[in-house]
Amino acid sequence: MVEVILRKDVADLGLAGEMVNVRPGYARNYLIPQGIALVATEGNRKRFEEERRQIEQSAEREREAAQQLAGELEGRAVSFVRRASEGGRLFGSVTAADIADELEKEGVAVDRRTIRLEDPIKDLGEHEVPVRVHMDVEPRLKVSVVAEE
Repeated sequence: MVEVILRKDVADLGLAGEMVNVRPGYARNYLIPQGIALVATEGNRKRFEEERRQIEQSAEREREAAQQLAGELEGRAVSFVRRASEGGRLFGSVTAADIADELEKEGVAVDRRTIRLEDPIKDLGEHEVPVRVHMDVEPRLKVSVVAEE
């Protein structure tokens, strides 16, 4: 295991500023090249302490922007008209990309990767879909799928 200092929040790993142990390949191939982490040497610890204040301010601004976006998304409903069988099963599906495109038409820009659909929607009806706009901000969006006449 390698000890690294996180420069950004990483889901399921830790928050910016924490020192965590990760596998060497994960640190070497992803965290360090992406600028997400630093190897926890004495020099990097001192340098990071100076950066910590700036990172905390940046993280607070990101959290505030995420909460504002969450306020726009919470309770919002998007609907889709799709061809379906008599049993209510769709011939296609509604994906995260479809939801992101529909939200963009309504003036809300959301990355499709933040829409937490485990599987594409393949049934008619109302569905609640979480949107992870920040590590600790996850509003729910209502997705309605109705049959094409």
